[in-house]
Amino acid sequence: MIDAGSAEGGIVDHKLLYDWFGDSVPRHADEIALEVGGHVLTYTELDILVGAIGARLLESADRPLRRVGLLASRSRTAYAGYLAVLRLGATPVPLNIGYPRARNAAIAAAAGLDLVISDSSTVISDAGVLTRSLDDTELDTLEPVPAAQLPQSTAALDDFAYILFTSGSTGTPKGVPLTHRNLSPFINHVRARYPAGPGARLSQAAELTFDVSVHDMFVAWSTGAALVVPTRPEILAPVDFINRNELTHWYSVPSVISLADRAGDLTAGAMPSLRYSMFAGEPLMLSQIDVWRSAAPNSDIDNIYGPTELTSTCCEYRLPADQAEWPRTGNGSVPIGYPYPGMEQAILGEDGLPAEVGELVMRGVQRFPGYLDSAQNSGRFLTFDGTPARVYNDEEPLRGDHWYRTGDLVDASGEAMVHLGRLDHQVKVRGHRVEVGEIEESLRQVYGVREAVVVAKPGGDGAAGLRAVFTGLTLDPAVLLDGLREQVPDYMVPSVLIHLDELPLNFNGKIDRSLLAGALFDK
Repeated sequence: MIDAGSAEGGIVDHKLLYDWFGDSVPRHADEIALEVGGHVLTYTELDILVGAIGARLLESADRPLRRVGLLASRSRTAYAGYLAVLRLGATPVPLNIGYPRARNAAIAAAAGLDLVISDSSTVISDAGVLTRSLDDTELDTLEPVPAAQLPQSTAALDDFAYILFTSGSTGTPKGVPLTHRNLSPFINHVRARYPAGPGARLSQAAELTFDVSVHDMFVAWSTGAALVVPTRPEILAPVDFINRNELTHWYSVPSVISLADRAGDLTAGAMPSLRYSMFAGEPLMLSQIDVWRSAAPNSDIDNIYGPTELTSTCCEYRLPADQAEWPRTGNGSVPIGYPYPGMEQAILGEDGLPAEVGELVMRGVQRFPGYLDSAQNSGRFLTFDGTPARVYNDEEPLRGDHWYRTGDLVDASGEAMVHLGRLDHQVKVRGHRVEVGEIEESLRQVYGVREAVVVAKPGGDGAAGLRAVFTGLTLDPAVLLDGLREQVPDYMVPSVLIHLDELPLNFNGKIDRSLLAGALFDK
């Protein structure tokens, strides 16, 4: 199956990423632009801080800055520093304070960083890249400099706007560069789909290393809205944070819904200020949306999908206002829906031909130009023209018409595309092909189970062993497994089922499946 997103307006307003903010400064000078760490900055004040940091970076550099790391989180340094790097025509490369030092050092080396900005005294390695500490005390001593007084940027639309690093299957982080030209159609679309403007207040639940953050920043800053940044504990109590800050837009991973539900916070009408609720990063379940909709009755709710390589997100599905019209899917998830304008999709079966169920591949205006290490492009793209697809193996230059392989299994047999899981979550058990998402949804239907995660590990004969964890009532796992057997064949029943008070989350707030797999299979 092949489909393309419809055009909206036909013409994309191409800008450098910084200019989405810079153009708002004179129009919304006295509006609030950023609230973070107890600081409230208007567009004028944020602009001056951006200029001051930019001037300090120029003083620190002994050569023109090309790529700058950001070892900062939920601080003025993180956001003003991000904008300052863009204003200088350089490329920000977010690092994560929660990562081991060795991983940040590996990313710095792979990215070829010229400098790192930190909001503390933390450095990424004992030697190597210069780290400039810009904590709150240091920021308050900087000479005010309007960003317009910095040297003219020499960045072009096809230069890298930012570089993010994702986990690689070999254990080596993969650098994903996105260009300013990739970002323009993305920002054009999301700012139109989620109208903001002065008075609107958007969350920033994601770290800068998670590309959901780009959506929040530039939907807000391109329209004169406020970006409101929670602390990590506040993310885990979203209802209180949304109400105290009168947020109009909330965007997070779906796990946050489960946390709020377990705390008993999602009572009817609990979040009246919300106009838009957006979820991405992991499967969004209809059962989760059932409780969120009741708590946010004035909000549209979107499930959004997209890998980093396709500029944050590239497919969307909005839940109908009438719950009776909600879709019913085999795995209980909300569909990922339809591609953004300018994006084309194909679903290919194992034979490389169009299929209703198969791997999702995409291309279009938001597809990145290829990995920072071009050797990592091999196997991740393909050519397809109606005959069986041919996997790209670096034997020719990578072109814009190559399709990117998402590695996601989808079902397009219904009205809207449904995400079935990662291809590497599809396992074979006793000769049967099994989707762990189907087992997880079946477990959720058993009385007493709130959440469930199934992990698989191939055995010596190529077959997979299945083990699972669940949250909810503390019940006898043997009884729950008996309940599961009433819904699925015996080969889909995990051999081990363990109760947890809550599921572990990684630094981006997603369920940490790797940690669970290690805990379940390393013993």
